[in-house]
Amino acid sequence: MKTINIFKILAVLATLSLFGALGLTISGGIEQAGPLYIAAFLLLAISFRGFKLLKGFSYTVVIFAAVTTALYYPQYFITVNGFKLSALITPLIQIIMFGMGTSMSVADFAGVIKMPKGVFIGVFSHFLIMPLLGFTLASISGFPPEISAGIILIGCSPNGMASNVISYLAKANLALSITITAVSTMLAPFFTPLLMKLLGGAFIKIDVLTMMWDIFKMVIIPIGAGILFNKYLLKRARWLEVVMPIVSMVGIALIIVVITAAGRTSLLNIGFMLILVVLVHNLLGYTLGYWAGRLFKMDERDCRTMAIEVGMQNGGLASGLAKEMGKMATVGLAPAVFGPLMNITGSLLATYWHRKPLDKTYEDEEVRKH
Repeated sequence: MKTINIFKILAVLATLSLFGALGLTISGGIEQAGPLYIAAFLLLAISFRGFKLLKGFSYTVVIFAAVTTALYYPQYFITVNGFKLSALITPLIQIIMFGMGTSMSVADFAGVIKMPKGVFIGVFSHFLIMPLLGFTLASISGFPPEISAGIILIGCSPNGMASNVISYLAKANLALSITITAVSTMLAPFFTPLLMKLLGGAFIKIDVLTMMWDIFKMVIIPIGAGILFNKYLLKRARWLEVVMPIVSMVGIALIIVVITAAGRTSLLNIGFMLILVVLVHNLLGYTLGYWAGRLFKMDERDCRTMAIEVGMQNGGLASGLAKEMGKMATVGLAPAVFGPLMNITGSLLATYWHRKPLDKTYEDEEVRKH
């Protein structure tokens, strides 16, 4: 009971800090409001841990605190003692992808044989819907070419592991979700550069072979090493199962902070509009993914999987590619915004579907099976 009261007190303090920050902003003192905004987000993140419904949003609010810190104090996130922090992005992505690999096995690809229709529709829809949406939104947004290219880049990226967690919470088909993620990730070295050349080539110059190699070294090699580690060594290093998710979360937060600091000027100019465009991209991805499943007469559980697998992207990889292109402060902005937004919308969607029973038809089929 006392613990709950502490979390409630922290929530009240967070609210007061937020109102104080907003008051300063409205009265023209936005430059002084930074510490209050940061404190509000951090207090809110800790207070969320005390409420079952809000617990899942705690990490995303920490990201907001980190992004706010980077916007107010960018000098601390660009170089440290002459070392450029952007140099950490590629190694961090490789570590995150290795962690993804340790949670995968060859069995994850067996779904291609067990559920070929679902896997094909999921992967095809993912690499068709999101790139075309990205291109359409980039074309009508009026953003500078490199910012627009970032919107297309996040659309051309494969799914991330977050989609598997959301599928589980949404009572979707987890086995299908894992297989689609695995297959789309392995196809990324081919599809992402080719789609970028086709759709993003009008905005910026794309070197297909260089991008293929960048994805191969950032994704395929680390994931392959992780799968081998999982098969042969993980039983001797169980601590990795606990450590890797934490390392991944810290890594993603650091990547977002470094990109935010580097792209601060662009973000302050077009921040709100970029958030809006990225949100539309994400939500349309869920919607069209769901109806792609309906179009092919998939059951409710699989349609939910389609929505999540189409709408959620690997923002970390897109950020890494932007860095490798030398355009982290511009092309990297849309991926940096997409990640936190995707986690919020995905969590809300999962909560909604978790409470909503599956189709009567589907439930009857399940009863018959058992």
